[in-house]
Amino acid sequence: MSEEQRVIVTDIRMPFMSMVVFMVKWVIASIPAFFVLAIIASIFMGIIGGMGRMMH
Repeated sequence: MSEEQRVIVTDIRMPFMSMVVFMVKWVIASIPAFFVLAIIASIFMGIIGGMGRMMH
């Protein structure tokens, strides 16, 4: 079981409608991730902005 096997994928056959459904699910799943990143960015910008005010 210690033998290492390498695989190279050269083609993926996927029906068009399956790909569309997959991409729609992908977009729906990315919406909460965008909100989390936006909250983290706003907190970070608030900290940086607060430090800038303290300097003046």
